[in-house]
Amino acid sequence: MTEHFNLFLSVYIMLFFLLTPFFVLSAFLSMTKEMGIPARRRLARRVTLAVTITGCILSVAGNAIFNVFGITLDAFRIGAGALLFLSAVSLVRGTRVEPAQESDGDISVVPLAIPITIGPATVGALLVIGAGAEDLTERAISIIAFICASLSVGLMLMTANTIERVVGRLGLTILSKLTGLILSALSAQIVFTGIRGMLEL
Repeated sequence: MTEHFNLFLSVYIMLFFLLTPFFVLSAFLSMTKEMGIPARRRLARRVTLAVTITGCILSVAGNAIFNVFGITLDAFRIGAGALLFLSAVSLVRGTRVEPAQESDGDISVVPLAIPITIGPATVGALLVIGAGAEDLTERAISIIAFICASLSVGLMLMTANTIERVVGRLGLTILSKLTGLILSALSAQIVFTGIRGMLEL
């Protein structure tokens, strides 16, 4: 039980930062500045649902995708890690921007859920995590951890007004850069794991 809890906790923390919550929160605030609090909360619920469904599908589709294209897990780890590193660099440098979108339409799925919350780097990481699960128990723990991470981001969006008042836009920018530093370390670990796996073949 302790081993399973430790696995859940480590996967949850990794997935939470993979979803770049503070960047997502900044984008959410920018794109909903004309909305009232009730409308923002309804939108946050739709974003959370879209992110949760998309992430769960990606988590279980990894092996099938790799088999179809003949890609090894270690090769995909290297590619996903490199892509994640580029995303981390853009966060640290502050050059990652949300796509322009009018706020009078439904922006819950595109662009808030995809690609702002679940971008290309996150897609790759979710596929790697799902395919790397050794048994059904680990796969279930990974999916539950992702759902919890998604709900955590959704809770942040639900309380966006309060967080903005407490932290401020400058604080969100600083937290986004710190997230980028953490993602850079995660990307390095994913790449090194892939390289080690290929060398052991």
